Amino acid sequence: MARARVRGIYSTALTKLLLDKNFEIVQPSTKIKERFNLEENQETSDLVIFDRRNRQGVYARGKAEPMDIFCSILRSRLDDAIIRRWAFTIDGIYKGLVKQVDSATSSVLVDMGPAIGRIGREEVADLRSKQIVVQAKTGLGSKKPLLTTNITIPGKYAVLTAQHLVKVSKRILDFKERSRLLQLGEKLAPLNWGIIWRRTAANQIAEVLENEVSSLVKEGENILKKAEQVEVPALLLEGSHLVNVEFPALSKAELDEIRRVVTPTMERHHYYKACEGKISLALEMAEKLLEKSYTYKDVEELFKQTVEREYPTIESQIEIEHVKLNGKVLHLGKALIQNLDYNDSTVSVQLRRNFMKKGVYDGLKIPKEPDDYAVTEVKIGEWHFKTQYFSNHGQLKGTYVNLNTPVELYPYGIRYVDLEVDVCMWPGGKVETLDEEKLEKAMEEGLVSEKLLKIVREKLVEIIGNLHADKH
Repeated sequence: MARARVRGIYSTALTKLLLDKNFEIVQPSTKIKERFNLEENQETSDLVIFDRRNRQGVYARGKAEPMDIFCSILRSRLDDAIIRRWAFTIDGIYKGLVKQVDSATSSVLVDMGPAIGRIGREEVADLRSKQIVVQAKTGLGSKKPLLTTNITIPGKYAVLTAQHLVKVSKRILDFKERSRLLQLGEKLAPLNWGIIWRRTAANQIAEVLENEVSSLVKEGENILKKAEQVEVPALLLEGSHLVNVEFPALSKAELDEIRRVVTPTMERHHYYKACEGKISLALEMAEKLLEKSYTYKDVEELFKQTVEREYPTIESQIEIEHVKLNGKVLHLGKALIQNLDYNDSTVSVQLRRNFMKKGVYDGLKIPKEPDDYAVTEVKIGEWHFKTQYFSNHGQLKGTYVNLNTPVELYPYGIRYVDLEVDVCMWPGGKVETLDEEKLEKAMEEGLVSEKLLKIVREKLVEIIGNLHADKH
């Protein structure tokens, strides 16, 4: 049975999904223990899931099989989830091919096989040698894997390190125990390796610790032996798999429904949690009232009155946050809200942007001139939005329809994930679809689900039909 540790604003819903697939939840928070009636369990995890900084999704890090199951669960339940999986493994050990020196960053580029990584120049003893054994030690969001020759091999109680040292985890506070482990480490440390004792080593008998160190040393020597035998580039030891999961509007709504099975949950719970600040705090208070058996209608009305002042109004300047499938975020500049219409639970927004520099309108391939302006019509929750580009004299230059995950409105602006497919329409009536093959490729690579591709194709037919109808 795989073990998972879950933290963050999506923890209740994701814990429910994992429990339904027979995962064991370890190191549960107090709330999770209460909600699922779990026992205390401090076992190590095979899979760790935690919020991304912007709360628009999660990172997950762990072993291959539990990670595969987790991704499969998300694809089966969340139609618009974007699952970005790293090509290399964190802490994976590779035999790499030295490519070139990057003098601008005092680093060396190394071909690991699945990716090109970067290592500090000072760690490469001999640039004439084209082969090097490295370990991936990357930070989240790095453009290239950050590499090191300081190989470490983790065990349950100890970490074997290529540095010749003995250290004890700072989480072991007892002075006598720290002294015991330091002395034992000095005795056990082999010539070419060092030992870092983990928190779990505290109070373990010497025989258990000796056996693990012996096993880790054997594993380390086998890795170095394998490095001498295999062709470069090659994986020598698999590390932790890492995924960056985006939860757009539909995913958040589905996670709301899953959470509601477990505990009282306001409509759009995860969306409001992602808003952070006053809105997130107001949500917490509202759900405490639900737990105390206040009626949903009364709580919802009070909540909306509390948070509505946090949202933009007509004449507000807002951001357009355009998220690419690969995770890159483009800020399309400030836009002025010209009109804001609340009608039958639908919010329609009309935005205007003014352009100051020359350029070219993507897709339309027509010149962008200073003092041109764009008018964008957005329906919150819709799978597309339409932008019309005008000259400074008000002459229509072209229309661009962007297909995307359902648009969300936040206090700072609007946000969506661009699904690559676009439709252009020129003043003469010509209509052209762009980049449909990019979304197909994303589906083949596992970034998006087959269900999402199907939805976009259906929306595309509808949009083209509407544009042709507008011509007449």
